[in-house]
Amino acid sequence: MLLHSCPGECAIKASSSPHAVELRGITKRFPGVVANHDIDITVARGTVHALVGENGAGKSTLMKILYGMQKPDEGTIAVDGEQVSFSNPGDAIARGIGMVHQHFMLADYLTVLENVVLGSEKLYGIGDRARTKIKEISDAYGLGIRPDAHVEDLGVADRQRVEILKVLYRGARTLILDEPTAVLVPQEVDALFDNLRELKAEGLTVIFISHKLGEVLSVADDITVIRRGTTVGTADPASTTPKQLAELMVGSELPSPETRESTVTDVPMLQVKEVRLTATDPDGVVRAVLDSIDFTIHKGEVLGIAGVEGNGQSELVEAIMGMRHLDTGVLTLDGQDISQTPTRKRREDGIGVIPEDRHRHGLLLEAPLWENRILGHVTEKPNSRGSFLDLKAARADTERIVREYDVRTPGIDVTAASLSGGNQQKLIVGREMSHNPKLLIAAHPTRGVDVGAQAQIWDQIREARREGLAVLLISADLDELIGLSDTLRVMYRGRLVADADPATITPEELGSAMTGAASGHLEAPAESDGDADDPRDGGEDR
Repeated sequence: MLLHSCPGECAIKASSSPHAVELRGITKRFPGVVANHDIDITVARGTVHALVGENGAGKSTLMKILYGMQKPDEGTIAVDGEQVSFSNPGDAIARGIGMVHQHFMLADYLTVLENVVLGSEKLYGIGDRARTKIKEISDAYGLGIRPDAHVEDLGVADRQRVEILKVLYRGARTLILDEPTAVLVPQEVDALFDNLRELKAEGLTVIFISHKLGEVLSVADDITVIRRGTTVGTADPASTTPKQLAELMVGSELPSPETRESTVTDVPMLQVKEVRLTATDPDGVVRAVLDSIDFTIHKGEVLGIAGVEGNGQSELVEAIMGMRHLDTGVLTLDGQDISQTPTRKRREDGIGVIPEDRHRHGLLLEAPLWENRILGHVTEKPNSRGSFLDLKAARADTERIVREYDVRTPGIDVTAASLSGGNQQKLIVGREMSHNPKLLIAAHPTRGVDVGAQAQIWDQIREARREGLAVLLISADLDELIGLSDTLRVMYRGRLVADADPATITPEELGSAMTGAASGHLEAPAESDGDADDPRDGGEDR
């Protein structure tokens, strides 16, 4: 049978050796919510075991329990056949379990070697022995890590490999990878999966958490599905489709970001003219982080910006929001020059923003949900009435957002930190869309959210676009960029170096341009029959 349910105990594969990890009857309760209930998972040694489930299903809590960050209320953990109890991550590391978090835990201004040995200086010192060990691990697993490189000079994929090397350096035999492909282009995903196969070939075990079901099916040996805090089934990757896995996860089909109808008007909403922004690096050298940026977004248009993270996308968002002062250039919103306008006024004038880092720029994690609903819109209705906050109206509107955007929470008085990442994202999207913005800056709007929440966020963007919303979309999900965008631009080292037609470009071609391998107008490979209407033959672009 393709999909196997787990009404009681999941079937355990016969094995002559102990399993890498066995979780039995794991239950974890928090005030007002049961995060995990009677979870059973068996992870075979030397495999890639995927853990999938919708936002709030309990995946993160379960992995925090396995990594010693939380203690279960009930249930047992066995590692290599021996029952264990972890009081902290140090206990888990001592038993060979390492975790690579979705948000990297690296110090930019330190070298790779310094980041790797930090906190583990007693293992191999901080000099030549440590450098030799790092090279040895890097070579053994094909990671290609240079110990003396500065982390700030590394791309996202290299940083992730440093994180993997960190846990291997500490002796991990079981690796937990939380959303490891969220910020990678297709070529980098392929390279990561090659690394995982190397790890597996050497007898290491990987627990792989992801919402990208196609990737899960391509790399996993076993799949466990969690829904509403408990295990609901297992799937065989060899005979399961993304559609079937999505239905097991959330009871619905895999959504598509594809937008078929055009709603683009000829009315400019945001005009960015010859914008230049410089920054001073730690050595005192001034460099351009944005250089001659020039584009226009019209009402009803989604302009997608593709680029490997760290190539100026964050600075572009901050410049448009007024968080950075331009060296030169002009920003115009709906016909008004906003180049010198304060951030709050830009918000009041109709700019909504879904920030790339929801923890740093989108939420007050220790504040309740209703306070987070006010964040960034303190002077606007329903949050305020005249010069005073209207807390009753703000609370009522928070209830509406929770209901309409399916934010899984026991109430609006719990802290934002108590929500899963995907539910935090839905709260932010609901807050920003509730003010009917003229321009929405959407930076990675569906990062870390499940297929059901993805569909809802895409639908909200498409619906607002039909009503004239202009959208600046920045995303590492190339299918999302291609599917939602009316226009595509590629950013590389602070410049817009290429443009592409979303109707013809492939994720692989777009990913290649993001690494600086192409510039100008990107075209799909010519069809063998030589279509006379092909834009490469002088036809008109979309």
